[in-house]
Amino acid sequence: MQAPKAATRIPSPTQVTPLQHKARSRDAGEAHQTQPDTPPTPPIEVTGAQSLVLSLESVGVDTVFGIPGGAILPAYDPLLDSVKVRHILVRHEQGAGHAAEGYASATGKVGVCMATSGPGATNLVTAIADAFLDSVPIVAITGQVNSKTIGTDAFQEADIRGITMPITKHNFLITNADEIPSAIAAAFHIASTGRPGPVLVDISKDALTARTTFSWPPQVDLPGYRPVTRPHPKQIKAAAEMIRAAKKPVLYIGGGAIRSGASESLKELVELTQIPLVTTLMARGAVPDTHPLHLGMPGMHGSVPAVTALQKADLLITLGARFDDRVTGDLASFAPEAKVIHADIDPAEISKNRQADVPIVGDIDEVVRELITALTPDIDPSRYTAWRERTTGWKRDFPVGYTTAEEGLSPQYVIERIGALTGPDATYVAGVGQHQMWAAQFVNYERPNSWLNSGGAGTMGYSVPAAMGAKTAEPDRTVWAIDGDGCFQMTNQELATCVINNIPIKVAIINNSSLGMVRQWQTLFYNERYSNTDLHTAIGARVPDFVKLADAYGCVGLRCERPEDVDATIQKALEINDVPVVIDFVVERDAMVWPMVPAGVSNDMVTVARSMAPVWDRESEGEDD
Repeated sequence: MQAPKAATRIPSPTQVTPLQHKARSRDAGEAHQTQPDTPPTPPIEVTGAQSLVLSLESVGVDTVFGIPGGAILPAYDPLLDSVKVRHILVRHEQGAGHAAEGYASATGKVGVCMATSGPGATNLVTAIADAFLDSVPIVAITGQVNSKTIGTDAFQEADIRGITMPITKHNFLITNADEIPSAIAAAFHIASTGRPGPVLVDISKDALTARTTFSWPPQVDLPGYRPVTRPHPKQIKAAAEMIRAAKKPVLYIGGGAIRSGASESLKELVELTQIPLVTTLMARGAVPDTHPLHLGMPGMHGSVPAVTALQKADLLITLGARFDDRVTGDLASFAPEAKVIHADIDPAEISKNRQADVPIVGDIDEVVRELITALTPDIDPSRYTAWRERTTGWKRDFPVGYTTAEEGLSPQYVIERIGALTGPDATYVAGVGQHQMWAAQFVNYERPNSWLNSGGAGTMGYSVPAAMGAKTAEPDRTVWAIDGDGCFQMTNQELATCVINNIPIKVAIINNSSLGMVRQWQTLFYNERYSNTDLHTAIGARVPDFVKLADAYGCVGLRCERPEDVDATIQKALEINDVPVVIDFVVERDAMVWPMVPAGVSNDMVTVARSMAPVWDRESEGEDD
């Protein structure tokens, strides 16, 4: 057997033409095509690994989060020579995946993570599933064992393609070095077009070490992939007629509006129609919270005005939302009086949970712009005056609030002050649980992509690495990771990554010494039997001591336990911008997230506190029903 040739130095990036995307057509049924703006680059002889790095450079990648290992190691040698691609060595592959998500969610660009075969690849699965549910465009590149040993249970072999098939838009297994450029080009195209999402490219080790010829752009043939972006005019006309005929419409705005970049067009539509709106957990910031017609966030822990407006509406103008169970509660009783306009880039989402009266397939930004064009000549906002006054009354009478703790620190107050002192230009990245809901409720979001969280999967451990990815993408922007003491302990090792790579995120640990949301459910539904929810991080012990842990990682560690110290502690963190800052906010243990709709019941059962439902003026409620 002939010994492999020594790796040659990677060609200069000036030899490679960046990938350019052009739309062949915006007509329904036709996909964006990848076409070069400049003549193709001349072919050069390289290894498969060099071809991979050149391909990443050519599609515009500037950052990769990853960890090397045996199967992917051939790719790490030429990566060392790249002057275009920065590799950030994480401490766990799950951290690489979430960092790629944070990078993508903050910018709209495709995030990239890389891992070796077997356990390296399987450690990416949680982040890939998270990206799939939240429509985050990432490309995961994994090494695989030699092609001749695939299927033999070789050392560190795992069928990562089979494992991730249900949670990726598409995935590739590459065993021929010649196929690497086309696979990378296709992966980035698929991840970033249509409904965004994760794509996996699994490359065997022998494909990485083999000799091949690289040129750009490659031929990419995706005959079955043609996402529709332009809505059908007939459906736009029908939607416009339904909007004009409605008396109690609500704009139900979901995360698809964020992914499509529809914020400006949405604000224009709201101003034109004067229709009240709600933004889901994934759509916070799509329309500024301070807009007078914004009723808040709907759902299990949504505001009373938002939840009630959906229940009482006669028309839901649903834009990039998917009627998930956390918003609808008992689906059979959700918005019982409402007809439904449902627009989404993914046709599989339309009428999946709630039957649409007017289905519209298309990019949300394009849908909204077409609706504006259709409605502008003859929309009469005065038609909705009574409805606006009614919803505004709910907003006045039932604001989202909290009861200040008699002793100790209220977690809601901490998060409220972080938002107030930092401002709307920052990016806020939450973990999962009570702190996530409080961060969604008590920070004002005035711009899209300012709120990042794990919505569909509810992944504990998301916050710190996703904040790291967001800060890497936008180094001049303040980035807060608002995390729980449980979530933080799942991925806090990425603080080492932040310190070594000069990524100065700020971490606010909302430390109630518990798995807070689980404890809340145990309080409400399990007779206060607190089975395995005590974390011993603040009550009776400090295991670990988060300030000492921060110091050990090279961060600045702070602790705050009194309300009078909150502002000064946050200000101190905001003044430190050369290293990460970790604040241990020791908060009261029994604070709960309100409002709340218990799982599986009607949204009409919304409660504003324990055993307290809103008291309605029933006579006025029936006036325009």
